[in-house]
Amino acid sequence: MATPHTVVIGAGPAGLTAAYELTRRNAPVEVFEADDVVGGISRTVERDGWRFDIGGHRFFTKVPRVEEFWHEILPESDFLLRPRMSRIHYRGRLFDYPLRAGNALGNLGVVEAVRCVGSYVWTRVRPPKDQSHFEGWVSARFGTRLYRMFFKTYTEKVWGMPATELQADWAAQRIRNLSLAGAVRNALLPKRNQKDITSLIEEFQYPKYGPGMMWERCAELVAKAGGTVTLNTWARTVHRADGRAVAVTVADPEGQRRIEVDHVVSSMPISELVRTMDPPAPAHVRAAADALRHRDFLTVALVVPADAGFPDNWIYVHTPGVRVGRIQNFGSWSPYLVQDGTTCLGLEYFVNEGDDLWTSPDEDLVALGTAELERLGLVTPGAVRTGYVVRMPKAYPVYDEGYEQAVDTIRRWLAEAVPNVHPVGRNGMHRYNNQDHSMLTAMLTAENILDDAGHDIWAVNVEEEYHEEKATDGHGNGQHGTGRAAPVLPRRAVD
Repeated sequence: MATPHTVVIGAGPAGLTAAYELTRRNAPVEVFEADDVVGGISRTVERDGWRFDIGGHRFFTKVPRVEEFWHEILPESDFLLRPRMSRIHYRGRLFDYPLRAGNALGNLGVVEAVRCVGSYVWTRVRPPKDQSHFEGWVSARFGTRLYRMFFKTYTEKVWGMPATELQADWAAQRIRNLSLAGAVRNALLPKRNQKDITSLIEEFQYPKYGPGMMWERCAELVAKAGGTVTLNTWARTVHRADGRAVAVTVADPEGQRRIEVDHVVSSMPISELVRTMDPPAPAHVRAAADALRHRDFLTVALVVPADAGFPDNWIYVHTPGVRVGRIQNFGSWSPYLVQDGTTCLGLEYFVNEGDDLWTSPDEDLVALGTAELERLGLVTPGAVRTGYVVRMPKAYPVYDEGYEQAVDTIRRWLAEAVPNVHPVGRNGMHRYNNQDHSMLTAMLTAENILDDAGHDIWAVNVEEEYHEEKATDGHGNGQHGTGRAAPVLPRRAVD
C-alpha cells in the first residue's frame, strides 16, 4: 500500500512530534502553522537579543521515549542541567516552596506559626463540610490560615474567579501528594532530587537557548526528511466525504489552496477543528464546540541589572493587591537567554483575550509591570531599563461545568464521521497537559496512522507516573486523564 499523506495542523510540540515521527519513516507530511514561529506555547520569543520562555518549560519526564526524542533532536551540549528553585511572595516576604521549616517559621514568626498549626489541627478535628471545591479541599489539608496565605490568591489570579467555584479536581491533581504534614516531613527529612511529587522535582534539563530551539531544530529535521513546515498559513476547511476527511483547504496572505489528504493530525483547538468541517458538523456538536473556553496569558518582560534579579527560576505572587501572578527570572533558567550584566524578569498575567490587560498598549503594560515589581520590593525604583510584552492566546483550556460532556460529544462525532482526523496535544484535545504528554499523544498517533496500532490516545496519562499513588474508580481500575486536570468553572448565566 502507498504510504499515507498527512496534513498536520499546528507546529507546536504535538504537531511537530507527529511530523517528525512520520517523516522518519518516509511518510509524506505537510505542516501548517498559523503563527510566524514554531513551538506553540513552548516557543522562545526573541526581542532585541533577549529570549523569553512562555511560562517556563522544564524538560523533565518519566517517559523514556520522550526523553530519547529530546536528545535525538538536540545534542547533549545544547542542554543545561538546572536547579529548580521557586518561592512564594506573600506580603513582603519570600517563603521557600516546597516548605522548609526554618524559613517558614522565620517568616511567619512564632505567633503566626502557632496560629497556622492551630488552624490545621482545627480542620483535622472539624474538616470543612464541602470539599468539592478548591477552597474546601485545600483547607482540609493545610488549614484555613495557610490556605488563605499560600493558595487562595494565586489560584484566583490564574483562573479569574473565586476559589469556591473551582472544582477540587484542580487541587487534587496539582498538589496531590502534598499536605501540611507531608510538607513538614519533607522539610525535616529532605531527600535529594525528589521526583515522586511533581512539585518537588529539584533539577531539570533545559535547552540553553530556550525550549523554542528544540522545535526550531525539529522543524528543520522534518524538512530535511522531505516534509514541509509552512508558517503564516491557516487551516480553513477540513473537507469530508464518504465517512472520512478527504482534503484540507489552507489559506495564507497569497490566497487559498486545497490539499488532498489520507490523514489529518490536528493540534489546533478542538473547538476550532469542529468549525472547519465541511459539510458542517451537526448542531449539537457545534454547540459542544461553542461551549469550550480558554484562559489566555501575557508576559511583561522587564530588563534589569543582573544584581537586581533573584536566584529563583520563578516566584509565585500570592500577595494581594497586585495583578501579576508569577515572575520568571530568565537568567536563572539559562544565561544564554539574557545579556551580560543584566537579566530579564518575566511578569506573568493570566487574562482573557479582549479584557483590559489584553487590550492595553504595550507601554502601559510595561509601566504596570514596573510599578508592581517595585511595589513587591523585588527591585528598587529605577532598576527597570526597558520592557517587552508577549501575548499568548488560548494558553490554558478551561474545564468549566459541562466541559467533559462537550469534549466527549466532539470525540464521539469525530471518531464516527472522520476517523482519519486525529486530535493531539493540549488544545487539540482540550486537556491541561504538559509538553511530554502532548508529545506522547503525537507519537502514538503516528503509529496509529502508519501501523494501524489502535492506541487510545485519550487514555494517555503521563502525569500518573509522577505520583506514588494512582487514582482508582473504586474497583481497583486506574482512571484515565492527563494527571493535571484544570478546574471546573461554573457555566456563565444565560441572559
